[in-house]
Amino acid sequence: MGGGMARHTENAAQQRQMHINLFIFGCGHHRAAWRHPRSAVERVGDIAYLEELAQIAESGKLDAIFFADGHSADNPADGPRWFFEPLTAMAAISRATERIGLISTVSSTFFTPFHAARMMASLDHISRGRMGWNVVTSMFDAEARNHGFETMPDHDWRYARAEEFIDAALRLWDSWGDGALKIDRQGVYADPALVRPILHKGRHFRVDGPLTVPRPPQGHPVLFQAGASEQGRDLAARRAEAIYAVAYDLPAAQEYYRDVKRRVRAAGRGDPVPIMPGLVTYVGSTQAEARAKQRELDELLPPQDALRQLGLYVGRDCMGWELDAPVPALPPLEQFTGPKGRYATVLRIVETEKPTLRQLLGRLAAGGGHCTMVGTPESIADEMERWFLNEGADGFNLMPPALPGSIQDFVDHVVPVLQRRGLFRKDYQASTLRGHLGLARP
Repeated sequence: MGGGMARHTENAAQQRQMHINLFIFGCGHHRAAWRHPRSAVERVGDIAYLEELAQIAESGKLDAIFFADGHSADNPADGPRWFFEPLTAMAAISRATERIGLISTVSSTFFTPFHAARMMASLDHISRGRMGWNVVTSMFDAEARNHGFETMPDHDWRYARAEEFIDAALRLWDSWGDGALKIDRQGVYADPALVRPILHKGRHFRVDGPLTVPRPPQGHPVLFQAGASEQGRDLAARRAEAIYAVAYDLPAAQEYYRDVKRRVRAAGRGDPVPIMPGLVTYVGSTQAEARAKQRELDELLPPQDALRQLGLYVGRDCMGWELDAPVPALPPLEQFTGPKGRYATVLRIVETEKPTLRQLLGRLAAGGGHCTMVGTPESIADEMERWFLNEGADGFNLMPPALPGSIQDFVDHVVPVLQRRGLFRKDYQASTLRGHLGLARP
């Protein structure tokens, strides 16, 4: 790295450092990772496996681990996706770790505010202030039919419900004052004047309150969102305390970053609101070794599985498409009615790389179009730094293609490079997720 970049890094590091999460998913984010001879596929139902992944992340001083969630089984032959319900798993993981944050997806379409607020408050107490919740509106009709809907409700309905869901949950956490617990054996356990109903009555929910759990240690568990649509970006900018993003390359990351930061300022917020794009890394001692790790997984991918995944992203049946021909024409983004962030990424890959269908499937196999960095620890750190210093990211949500190997590679080899450059912490300075992210307690 040149001297100019080194001086820039030194100056920037005085002000801020990266935030890095580990996104735990099955045997890794590559669709074929479970097929690898060294995969942990037999252990995905062993809570000790998840605890060990969290401990690897904690040894690297990462901010948090993160779990997505799904409410339909998809095709069980394709490999492990959802095994444990994530909030249940986090109760165990919290007892096997000490400092790392714990973030789970919560669907505002399928949960109710009281149920979600009660579980998150309980987990924040169990973990001593390390919980975050990633609020999503969910995506697929197959999920909706498991919760009493004929089809997924429309976009506007889901976002209006999400807004009200967040409001009610925050008010439930505030329904207990910080000093409500008196635990006076000669008097009262809790001061009734500091435990108040919220009497919420809106379009989607009626919630009297108060919550049955005292106020969480963090006040509110940290609110994450991943809004890509216009409504999603607006909601994230107004309400989220940290944001997950999809960005194929730095220009796409910069467009999202600048737009959302502008919206945060327009909402009158002074919060930092860190933005963390997803990042897939293949780490090798040489570029050739890293490429070999990527190719080894790509060659394990059955084309039919990959075509089904692509069909989810583009909202079309792709099973009859020719593998070695150019990708068929896709509708423009404004005509697409499904999840827009991932679809926009597919369009960008097709436009930029002009791949055959087979090449596109390989590109999407790990991370579904999130940024992919393949190289040495130094080259990957260089690229992460470039995003960090040029309004592309405040950090990253790591999506290791294979677990546990890819996260162990990152922690062992990339984290020390970032630490030497002053871009990432050498030890935890806080004991709560809010502390790791530099967020004030509400």
